Amino acid sequence: MHPAFSVLFLTTLLGAGQGLFLALFAAEVAASIGIGPAPGREFLAVGGGVALAFGGLGLIASIFHIGHPERGWRAMARWRTSWLSRELIALPLFMAGLFAWVVAQFMLPTATLLLGAVTAVLCVALFICTGMIYACLRLLQEWATPLTPINYLLLGCASGATLAAACAAVMGSPLTGAFVRAAIALTVAGAIMRVAALYRNRRLRPRTTLQSAIGIPHPRIRQTAQGMMGGSFNTREFFHGATPQKMTAIKWGFLLGAFALPIALLVLGPAAPAALVAAFVVQYTGLLAERWYFFADANHPQNLYYQAIS
Repeated sequence: MHPAFSVLFLTTLLGAGQGLFLALFAAEVAASIGIGPAPGREFLAVGGGVALAFGGLGLIASIFHIGHPERGWRAMARWRTSWLSRELIALPLFMAGLFAWVVAQFMLPTATLLLGAVTAVLCVALFICTGMIYACLRLLQEWATPLTPINYLLLGCASGATLAAACAAVMGSPLTGAFVRAAIALTVAGAIMRVAALYRNRRLRPRTTLQSAIGIPHPRIRQTAQGMMGGSFNTREFFHGATPQKMTAIKWGFLLGAFALPIALLVLGPAAPAALVAAFVVQYTGLLAERWYFFADANHPQNLYYQAIS
């Protein structure tokens, strides 16, 4: 597939914002039951504001992927069968819940746990909807696996926890160490599941062949030209055009940028707060590369016919 950069920014920015909120709410719950230090209303409000900002930037990015943004609301109408419609419903509900939770930190502190619980449910639902948009497409074997929504959830939570650690370090919160440990654990879990998805995808075999694509059972078929469809929408949107060498370089790049380097910086974080900010920047950049690879790695069956594009 040919990745759209607006979708890359949409999914990674939203994921980081969602993960940041879950980290903040987990800290609030832990403090309320006496197993962690109090995060402080100001810290929770500022952190929630950062999560809102990331969500807002993700929404802005999504506009560039819609041909007619003024008609975007119509996509919600198919919520009974479409995961995209469900995402478009869950997203504003999550943003509204997050805004209410932030305001309640000062205006109605007794209601923050209830508001946070409802928002957390919406947050997880949004992760699932986003992942299932791709996992439900059976024709794209690389996406059609439970690993897809699991990775969206884990990678969003990992980047959000890293962002929470950076915010805590900047604001001098006593929760910095706890967020660092959570970020390391989630990043390791995300790396394991992402490598599992890569291993699975390398073992896939196409369900269709060039013979079945054109309905000719001859054992030896070789395409020599794209014909009248050369340079069409199909060849632009369903193939990324990158060489195998570039794909390999991007794969190792995101494995280092999204997982290995952030873990190393997180380990240094408690002693060097600037390292936590660097950890998030490096991890987010790595996740952009990971998301590009996720889309590009999906081999659309139509490429069996238009293989000369490569």
